[in-house]
Amino acid sequence: MSDGIERFNGLPAADALEALYGCFADRGWAARVATGRPYLDLAALLESAESAWSDVTPAAWLEAFKAHPRIGEAGGRSPETSRREQSLVGQASGQTLTALAEENRRYEARFGHVFLIAASGRSAGEVLEALRRRIGHDPTTELAVAAGEHRKITRLRLERLLNG
Repeated sequence: MSDGIERFNGLPAADALEALYGCFADRGWAARVATGRPYLDLAALLESAESAWSDVTPAAWLEAFKAHPRIGEAGGRSPETSRREQSLVGQASGQTLTALAEENRRYEARFGHVFLIAASGRSAGEVLEALRRRIGHDPTTELAVAAGEHRKITRLRLERLLNG
C-alpha cells in the first residue's frame, strides 16, 4: 500500500469527505466514496468512484459542473488545481483566449452550464476545437460528454490526492 492511500485512509471522516468533495463537488458521491475506506490502492478508489457515479443524477452533475471555472479563466471551487490543469491553455495568444471566451459564452447560452474538458496537457487550440465541435451536440448528448470529461478530471484529481 502506498503512503498516499494510507494517508487518505487515515484521514478523519470529515477530512476525507472534504478531500473527495474537492475532486468532485457532489456531497452524495463524496460520502459514498469516503465510506468505502479503507482502500487497498488507487485502483480500488477509482472503482469506488465509478460505482458512486451511477447514483449521480443529471441535476447533480449540473450542480457539480458549477465548481469549475470557465476554461481559460481562473476560479472555481479549487482554483489552484484548475489553474494547474489549464496551464497550457493559459499560454495561448490573446486572440485564441478571446475566441475561447466567446465560444464559452455561446456554449453556456446553448447548454446552461460551463464547458468541461479534461484540459491537462491540452493546448488552447485543442480545447477551442473541442468546444466548437461539441456545441453541435444536442443537450442530452452534451450532458453525457461533459459528465465523461468531469470523470476524467476527477480521476486525475484523485491520483494527485494520493500522490501529493
